This record gives sequence, C-alpha cells and structure tokens, in this order.
Amino acid sequence: MIKILILGAAAGGGVPQWNCGCDNCRDARSGALAIGGNQASVAISSDGAHWFLINASPDLRQQIANTSALWPKPGLKRHSPIAGVILTNGEIDAITGLLTLREGSPFTLYAHDRVLSILKANSIFNALKPENVTRRPIASGERFVPALPDGSPSSLEIFAFAAPGKTALFLEGHDENAEGDTLGLVVTDQTTGARVVFLAACAAITEDVLRLIDGADAVFFDGTLWRDDEMIAQGLSSKTGQRMGHIAMSDAIPALTGTAVERKFFLHINNSNPALRPDSGERKALEAAGWSIPAEGMEITI
Repeated sequence: MIKILILGAAAGGGVPQWNCGCDNCRDARSGALAIGGNQASVAISSDGAHWFLINASPDLRQQIANTSALWPKPGLKRHSPIAGVILTNGEIDAITGLLTLREGSPFTLYAHDRVLSILKANSIFNALKPENVTRRPIASGERFVPALPDGSPSSLEIFAFAAPGKTALFLEGHDENAEGDTLGLVVTDQTTGARVVFLAACAAITEDVLRLIDGADAVFFDGTLWRDDEMIAQGLSSKTGQRMGHIAMSDAIPALTGTAVERKFFLHINNSNPALRPDSGERKALEAAGWSIPAEGMEITI
C-alpha cells in the first residue's frame, strides 16, 4: 500500500497569500470560507512509520506540527519519522522548507543533479550538514528505491521523469531551461503494485505524460490555475499560467479524460483559482469530471 499525507495543497504564497486581497484570500482571512491552505507538499509511506516528503514547502514547520504521524517517537529525545525528502524542482516553493530540517536529524535528500547544484551554489543550504543529510542524485528516466534510516530499501520504487515545465523563477535570465528543472514521479509499492503519479508542476500534457498517468491508481496533478489568463483577468499579475510553467485545470481536465485513473486530485492551487470555492461552478465542473481537491491533513491510502 501507499499512504499519502496531504501536508498542503496550495501554490506559492498559500491561501491567504500575505500580500493578496483577491476574493479568495479576503474570505480565507475573514473565515467566510474555509479555503485556507499551506503550500503544496505531501508525505508518502509504505509502512506508516517511515515517511518521505515530496518537496519541502516554506510552510513545512507548521505542516509537521499539524501532522502527528511526523512527530518524534514518544520517549526519544531526538527522532523524526522523516526518512527522506524527494525534490521535483528547484523552485523556492519546493526547497525552502529544507532549512526547517537543519537541526541534526539524519535523512536522505533525493534530487536531480540540476537541483542539487542549485542547493550547492547557495551557501545557506550548508546548514544541512553532510554528516546528517546525504544528497543522492536522481536522473529522469531512471528508477530508484529510497532507503530507510538503517540503510535498508523501502518497498517504494520511484520512477522520475522529465515533465514539461520551466526553470526556477530566481534563475530566469541566468541559467534557464536545463534538464531536471521539472520532474514528475511515479511511485509504485513493490509489494502490492499500487501506483501513484505526482505531477504538481506541468506546462503541457504530452504523449509521455498521458502514458505514465494512464492506469495509475491515483494521480496528483498541477492545479495552479483554472484558466490560463486567470491572474491577468483578476488584475493580480501580467503572467499567464503557461508563462509560469503550469497548464490550466480547464485544459488539463479534458486532456486527461481518456486516461484510466481511479482517483484524481489537483494540487498546487493558486489563491486566485475559483475552484477553491466549494460552491463555485468551476469546483462543480471538476468534481463532475471525477476530480477533487484534497483537504489539508487528509490521509489517503492507495
């Protein structure tokens, strides 16, 4: 089996975003709608005792505090059930939470060489001392099995694949569009055969993406915006979703309609997205198409 903890489902900035006065952020602050959320990250496990984070959001300290499965084992002065962190890109939204894990508990950090080089080039990440944090490169198109704390293999096999995307925002204009900027993950439990696809950033649905998603037991897919020009229409930004490296929900839903996937979830949802509102036409449309937005704190077993 694969256990999945939803630590956060929001895009960068969360909901409400600190400097945003859009309808969703305003109503999240006032409590008029329960649509608040931390930035996107999940934890996966095959045994419920050892967990691997997929991305480390800036909200990670609070996410761990909210999630008892990630607390230290009773009776131990220093302990964490977090055995590793798997990064799918080098965006601030995915790497900043690593600094929350700097206090000395050992874990393994898995990332493409591209992302590991970004961390190496920024001296602040030297706080993750090599005697505690082992950095393991992962290559797109290859499979790996993350290790448990004693060095033995977990029963989770992970296939990392290159996904359509873009370089990290803070590298634009300097070091752009390299292999490894955006990865998707296919997670398979070697015991049960359960298969889950994580693709929280995706700019286009290609034949390769369709092939990897088809037949999965569950998919967690990029749900940043409902429509490509959403932030422009709301006066929040001059950028389209495509410019930011994200396909719109309204385009992804029909493109993925023909895939045989049992459970379909959207993650990384921007504060501007009207589908956050349970009574919206957009939410009703995605639910009618068999999709859902997972609640923060939800545990899903596949």
